[in-house]
Formats: sequence, C-alpha cells, structure tokens
Amino acid sequence: MDDHTTDLRSLPARSSKSDDAGRARRRGRLAKLLLVLILVGALAGAAGYWYATKDEATTDDAYTDGNAVTIAPQVAGEVIARDVTDNEHVKAGQVLVEIDPRSYRAARDQAAGSLQVAAAQLAAAQVKLDTARITAPAKLQAAQAQLLSAQAMQWKAKLDAQRQHNLPRQATTQQDVDNAESALRNANAAVAQAEANVRGAEIVSQSVAQAEAEVHQLEGQVALAKAQLAQAELNLGWTKVRAPQDGWVTKRNVDKGNYVQTGQSLLALVTSDVWVTANFKENDLARMRRGDRADISVDAYPDLHLVGHVDSIQLGSGSRFSAFPAENATGNFVKIVQRVPVKIVIDRGMDPARPLPLGISVEPVVHLSQRGG
Repeated sequence: MDDHTTDLRSLPARSSKSDDAGRARRRGRLAKLLLVLILVGALAGAAGYWYATKDEATTDDAYTDGNAVTIAPQVAGEVIARDVTDNEHVKAGQVLVEIDPRSYRAARDQAAGSLQVAAAQLAAAQVKLDTARITAPAKLQAAQAQLLSAQAMQWKAKLDAQRQHNLPRQATTQQDVDNAESALRNANAAVAQAEANVRGAEIVSQSVAQAEAEVHQLEGQVALAKAQLAQAELNLGWTKVRAPQDGWVTKRNVDKGNYVQTGQSLLALVTSDVWVTANFKENDLARMRRGDRADISVDAYPDLHLVGHVDSIQLGSGSRFSAFPAENATGNFVKIVQRVPVKIVIDRGMDPARPLPLGISVEPVVHLSQRGG
C-alpha cells in the first residue's frame, strides 16, 4: 500500500519535467527559425538595396560652390561713404563705397587745362604751317623774278659799258665811260644779291618740314594731354566703387573714415550662380558621364530637394592640386582611394526664400549612365 502511494505521487513530477523539456525544444526550434528568417530578410534587404542603388553614386563629401568676387578700389583715398551693409543684395553698377574725390577732381581739371594749352599751341602751329606752305613758294618766286630783273639790268649795263668803250674818244666823255662802268658794277651786285635771295628762298621744303615737325610734336602733346585727361577722368570715376555684377555683400571689412589703398580687399560679392562640388571616389567615376541626373539633399534644409546634372569632372584628383601633393616616387607610397571633384549644376528646386550659402554641406545622388566604358 505504501509503495503504490509513493508511485502515484511521483507521476506528476515526471510529467512536469517532460513538458518543460518539450517546451524548451520547441523554443529552440522557434529561435533557430527566427534567426534563419532574420538572416534571409537581411540578405533580401541587402540584395534589394544593392539592386536599387547599383546605378547610383553618392557622397557626403560635397558642398555648395560659386563665384565670390573680391571688390578692391583702383584708387587710394579716404572712404567718405559706405552705401551697403552686410549680406545685402546689390545690382550690377550699384555704388558700394565712395572715396574722397577732391584730389582726383583737381587732377582732372588740371589735365583738362593742359589739354586746352596744347590744343591752342597746335592750332597756332597749324596756322604757321599753312602760312609756310603758301608764303615760302611765293618768296622763292619773288626772288627768282628779282634775279631775272637783275640779270636783265646787268645785260643792259654790259652793253652800255661795251658801247662806251668802243666809241672813239671824241664821241664820248670820260664821265660817260665811268657812269657805264658804275652801272655795270651795280648791276653785277644786284644779280649777286638776287642770286643770294634765290638760294635763301630755295629752302622752301626745309621751312615747311620744320613747320610740319612742330605740328607733329604738338599733336603728340595734345594726344598725351588727352590720355592724361582720360586717365584723370577714370581715376575720378573710380572713386565710386561699383558692383561688377549682381550678388550679395559678404566679408565686408571697410567703413566710413578708413583710408584704403589701391588693390586692398574691401568686401566680397557672392553671385547667384551656385553649383555643387562633389568629391567622389575614383571608383565611382567608371560610369559617370556628363549630363547624368543628380538628386541633391541639403543638410541645412532637409525638406529642400534639388535636381541637377553632372556638368564636368575635374582632370585631376584633389590631392594633386593640394598645397603639398604626394610624391609617389619617394618610396613611401601607400595606395589609397583618391577623391575627384565633380561639378554638378543645379537645374531646379531652388527656393529664393532659402538661399544656398557657399560651402554648406549637401549630399548628391548621381544616377549613373547605363552605358559603360
């Protein structure tokens, strides 16, 4: 009786242990199945991700880029007005800074006066040249005519002297002979003087050439005075520093009262032409082509979606144009994946209310061309 009672009491305990072991085996099989499902799901997800992104190239080493024009004065002087402030949008031709113009205005007036003097001297020289071109030939003709007249008088005096010498003593007097000789000498002297006048008047070309040279010299002085006046007017105009194109004022380091030098940086003007410079790994370039579409996300504006295209690929890695490019021939060469800058032009998606400052981080996704090679 006691043994039977003991066996009955031990049955529930053995049954409970058997159920626990069964449940443990089922949990183990379930865990293995779950692990297998997780692995299969992970592989499927990885395969799906690879398939979805196999025709894409992306990088987080990308930023907005653009043109930043440095504004510098072309003349030195004290700043009397600053007409713009930080981050202000300006139009092409708008005055940014004004430099004291008084000394440049005085230089302009002085150059204008010098031009007037040179022009007056040139006008006088031109009149002198015109006169020389007319009077010099006239003087030569008059001297030649005077020579002919003197030669005619000389011929007549020679004939008279000869007749007096040929007459018998009884037919003439010594006074008549002396008068004929005197007239001949006077005629010879008149011819000599007329010949000298002709020789003096024959330098017509030299006189005209001298007058022409003086005119040319004064024309050069007038041209020089005009150039000096033009430069003075340029300098006066440069006292107003104007915007070369539309843009936003940045890096302003000038204010009213500052003395600025020629070429000194006053501010920078960031233009509205913005693009993306993305540094892709070199092994991302195999299928990348100009014109490939790119979707661009901006870290500063997570909800802003930009669409662009690949404009060009720089012919040189970033390290090649660094301040200290690698010297692979030194023997310390370690091959690493290089980064190559790619220019991506933004086609649409820009929001005027949310400008893109230069240098902010973006992340482009380039949809690679289907063609290879």
